[in-house]
Formats: sequence, structure tokens, C-alpha cells
Amino acid sequence: QVQLVESGGGSVQAGGSLRLSCAASGHTSSGYCMGWFRQAPGKEREGVAVIHTGGGSTFYADSVKGRFTISKAKNTLYLQMNSLKPEDTAMYYCATGFAYSLCTLGLGRPADFGYWGQGTQVTVSS
Repeated sequence: QVQLVESGGGSVQAGGSLRLSCAASGHTSSGYCMGWFRQAPGKEREGVAVIHTGGGSTFYADSVKGRFTISKAKNTLYLQMNSLKPEDTAMYYCATGFAYSLCTLGLGRPADFGYWGQGTQVTVSS
């Protein structure tokens, strides 16, 4: 099995930065596609950014383009978040999937990813 553990969340003022990390472990450390999703209270889980583990292709939600950067090094997935806004407040989840089509045409959907971390809270105050 694949285990994913997020860290790096916290509380910051609007305009601040955070870097989230996701440590992947298990027989297969990661899938063909890894990504970050977030869920705010009362809202559905949405894709934030994904990266293809082989080719390096990335996709971002329109709301975070130019502010967030997804990257991967060895067995750790990162999400650098700059210029944070109050609307970025959410629980952030790391996920990985093995479907061949993931990370090729877009963000994909939560149901497309088979493995999830426990989440890390990001709170941005105005």
C-alpha cells in the first residue's frame, strides 16, 4: 500500500506563504500522478494542482495559477503557496493515483485518486 503524510499547514496572514509537504512511502512510493486537493467547510473537495511523476507535466486550478507551485523530489510532494488569500483557507490533502490518463489532460477529479493523506489545515486570515 501507499501511505501519504502531509505536513506544513498552519495559520498565516493574507499575502503570506506556506510550503506543504507530502511524504510518500510503501512498496510503491507514488503513483503516476500526484496532487493536492482542498476542501473548505460546506464545500466539495476540489483539485488544486497535480504533477505527473514521470514526465513532470503539471496542471493548476485557475484560482491558484501564478501563486502556487507543485513539485516533487524523491518521495516527497510539495506545494509552495505564495500570496495566500483568505479564500485559500481549507484542509489540504495529498493524493496519488495510478490511472494512465491522470496528469495528462487536466487536474482530474478526487474520485480518480486512490490514495489519500489525512490532510493538513491551512488558515489564511485577512
